[in-house]
Amino acid sequence: MERMSKKETDLAKELRTAFDSSGMNRFELSKRSGVSYSVIHRFIGEERDLTLGTASKLATVLGLELHPKRKGR
Repeated sequence: MERMSKKETDLAKELRTAFDSSGMNRFELSKRSGVSYSVIHRFIGEERDLTLGTASKLATVLGLELHPKRKGR
């Protein structure tokens, strides 16, 4: 599984910001996304990174779209 690298912290910030403004709690995000509560809790608390697959699940629930970045951008 590919994990988000330190270069991709913008994605983590976007996910956390979208979560904060969503009005959902961590349990609801877990239920809707299928991602375990403990993973979400540690991610939101900045204690862990996410795999890209997990980030994609959260993004979908939070109304975000993930697009690959082109090299050189």
